Amino acid sequence: MKVNVKADPESRLSGAETLIHALKQESVEVVFGYPGGAVLPIYDALYQNPIKHVLARHEQGAIHAAEGYARVSGKPGVVIATSGPGATNLVTGIADAMMDSLPLVVFTGQVASGVIGTDAFQEADVMGITMPITKHNYQVRDLQDLPRIVKEAFHIATTGRPGPVLVDIPKDVSTTSAVVTFDEPVHLPGFQPTVHPNVLQIKKLNEAIETAKKPVILAGAGVLHAKASKQLLAVAETKNIPVVHTLLGLGGFPASHPLFLGMGGMHGCYAANMSLYECDLLISVGARFDDRLTGNLQTFAPNAKVAHIDIDPAEIGKNVTTHIPIVGDAKEALQKLLEENGSSSSCEEWLVHLDQYKQEYPYWHNEVKESISPQGLLEMIHTMTKGESIVTTDVGQHQMWAAQYYTFNDPHNWVTSGGLGTMGFGFPAAIGAQLAQPDKNVIAMVGDGGFQMTSQELILLNELNLPIKVVLVNNGALGMVRQWQETFYEKRYSQSLLSVQPDFVKLAESYGVRGFKVTSTEEARTIFSKVLHDSEPAVIDCRVCPSENVYPMVAPGTGLHEMIGVKP
Repeated sequence: MKVNVKADPESRLSGAETLIHALKQESVEVVFGYPGGAVLPIYDALYQNPIKHVLARHEQGAIHAAEGYARVSGKPGVVIATSGPGATNLVTGIADAMMDSLPLVVFTGQVASGVIGTDAFQEADVMGITMPITKHNYQVRDLQDLPRIVKEAFHIATTGRPGPVLVDIPKDVSTTSAVVTFDEPVHLPGFQPTVHPNVLQIKKLNEAIETAKKPVILAGAGVLHAKASKQLLAVAETKNIPVVHTLLGLGGFPASHPLFLGMGGMHGCYAANMSLYECDLLISVGARFDDRLTGNLQTFAPNAKVAHIDIDPAEIGKNVTTHIPIVGDAKEALQKLLEENGSSSSCEEWLVHLDQYKQEYPYWHNEVKESISPQGLLEMIHTMTKGESIVTTDVGQHQMWAAQYYTFNDPHNWVTSGGLGTMGFGFPAAIGAQLAQPDKNVIAMVGDGGFQMTSQELILLNELNLPIKVVLVNNGALGMVRQWQETFYEKRYSQSLLSVQPDFVKLAESYGVRGFKVTSTEEARTIFSKVLHDSEPAVIDCRVCPSENVYPMVAPGTGLHEMIGVKP
């Protein structure tokens, strides 16, 4: 018979029971994890006081699934792994979440307190390993600290700029019993993120907008984290300012809107990149000016006054000189900007100029007869799903094609690895996304390289009855690596061609999932029309043209105005 953890303010509980109770107090609905020796007491408590648990088949699958859950739901993803290799297998996902500002709370088991530092079996210094890639990390040494630490971990992960927090729990702390106190308020004097922006800085921005002739808004993932899409739309329309998105910001502004210019950066569209190059006022909202966006910093927005709205003061001025710094929550800042009296920008000529760029230099791709055009494949899926699916991706060519050709009108439907660029991310992230939004259609857009890093999680589609559609953009190569070798290394394809591949249909079927192989556009259209909207999972191995490259492109070291491949 199951035994419920006592909910009294003060109860005598083991450390493991305390943790489960603390998770329930945080309204945790699902935990992703993998058991092992140091967390067996925690799993025993979980058995007796259940929370929905997803047993990934590798810890990296668990943490990427938690990232997908966090990205779509806005709630923190929760992960449990054992000590040593269990904890170190999480490192890639923790670093990925840190780079992309995803709220995670990660619990790792640790060897008993008395043998820490002795190289005990399955011991690793997870604190030292993860300190540079977490917002904060804890090692629990006293059971009575555990409720406070869990509460602080969730608070830190979700407050201000989101990010991962790790809690390391020695095994003896999990097994010890004591009277523990819950419901103590969070008190962190050193952690007080600025939410409300400085009013004078908002006024300066409003004045700059009134005098600007070529303004542009650069909207990043901070808009999505702050749930500020409506405010962004209102500012753009009220002030008559065009909008460019970063890769991670896609969906924060409707792609079908006349003021939307597209994605900027290395594989962004010409109109978006030229707006960033030619503008006289650049308003960055929740973006961090990474190198894939800016290209050569010496030529980035050379004539622009830069206003930067960000919850993290460390980002302002870090890469690009900022003239109007605004520290605060994006939603709060945009709302304050809306409340400012003032006229919209006088930039009709600018909008006409940018619209000409949009018309003259759209994304383009070659006609492919022998196999499937990967760009055409994305356009087909977008049409069939009306652009309403949640799309997750791995990293590489298929990721860029998805960003270019699967456009989003709604927020929180785009899940990809930006800062770290993690292969193997896309498929498990789709699992987390589907659990966060069980009624939505979820498509995992993956490459044949990255998919093989986490394909073992296919079993979860069968086990949890998840109707995810895995679209395998199979070009027989590490596509982006091959493209760079073709462009910059005189076609020396060193270890980038995957000449020996598994049978992906049989692989899917071995996990109890339908598998399909398509080699032509007509086959793809027939299969997708059957499976995209049904309630069963599927893996569709799409044999796309192996020589296709992602264009346009800003080559490393060049500026946004020096794009190559702008026209066929």
